Amino acid sequence: MGKRFKREIALMTSVTYQSAGVDIEAGNEAVRRIKQAVESTFSDAVLTNIGSFGAMYDLKAILNEYQHPVLVQSIDGVGTKMMVAKMMQKFDTIGIDLVSATVNDIIVLGAKPLTLLDYIANDKLNPRIVEEMVKGMASACRENNISLVGGETAEMPGTYLPGEHDLVGVVTGVLEKEKAILGKDIAVGDVVLAFPSSGLHTNGYSLARKLLFDVGGHHVDSVLPELTKSVGETLLTPHLNYTKPVLAMLANNIAIKGMAHITGGGLLENIPRILPAHCDVEIEKAKCPTLPVFDVLCKLGHLNDAEAYKTFNMGVGLVMMVAPAMIDAMKAVLKHHTAFPLYEIGRVVPGARKVRLV
Repeated sequence: MGKRFKREIALMTSVTYQSAGVDIEAGNEAVRRIKQAVESTFSDAVLTNIGSFGAMYDLKAILNEYQHPVLVQSIDGVGTKMMVAKMMQKFDTIGIDLVSATVNDIIVLGAKPLTLLDYIANDKLNPRIVEEMVKGMASACRENNISLVGGETAEMPGTYLPGEHDLVGVVTGVLEKEKAILGKDIAVGDVVLAFPSSGLHTNGYSLARKLLFDVGGHHVDSVLPELTKSVGETLLTPHLNYTKPVLAMLANNIAIKGMAHITGGGLLENIPRILPAHCDVEIEKAKCPTLPVFDVLCKLGHLNDAEAYKTFNMGVGLVMMVAPAMIDAMKAVLKHHTAFPLYEIGRVVPGARKVRLV
């Protein structure tokens, strides 16, 4: 018994964190790679740097601009779009997707985004992949004056399968309480306006992958006649961020009554979230912006309108409800944001919080 006990102790003392699958030095290397990119997003309000146990952000100057400031937060991930990034071994745009997915969720409430916290997890930390993700996040944050204030990089063998990655973020913003856009003033007769999407954004990828790869037999390098880029490049097209045009309209006192970020659930599920109980929305399909990738997907899956418009954004990234008298003023502001054309796609009609396709 004594000899057996000694042997077991010897084995235990030879086991290290690295032998259990966690490489601390790889984590340190990842931090070295991303430090400059992260710091490039900092404003004077950021009080901590990489390595702190928590992110500190000075709110005094910002909150002085508000009579009744309200913090607005949202958390989201990039979902199974990460699987396409893995297939392509291309992770430089997935961070852009995370920023857009989270930020769009709070700007539709009227909030100005301030900070982003990220969470990167995998089975085995690859500093290059972490660097690509973070540089994408940093570029999107810089573009929209958001501070990437910190986050967590976790290596968890056994929790994640080999080669798996996950990317999640929490955005925090602020708004004036009385100016929160909640949809309560939407009325019959209002018009529905839309900004186009750039593609699938971050929703519908489980179905898109099944249709393109399993049903269609394509791979990421396939080039289809309907698409201008390969299948993989098409699926990795970055999620658009609508912060600049939305905040510009709000700064110019455009009375937007309601906004919806078209994410998972498409037009059919996201628009009702902001409708009063007595209103429906009619969407004219012929007036919506379109993209070839959705034609390809619908053809492969023989999708009817109900399935397609409940799964994909179908070319619409964000919708706004306004009184008809507001349209000219909106177009005047958007002359300075030409990357975001405005489409009039429908109207608010009597009903019970449904979306009708006509």
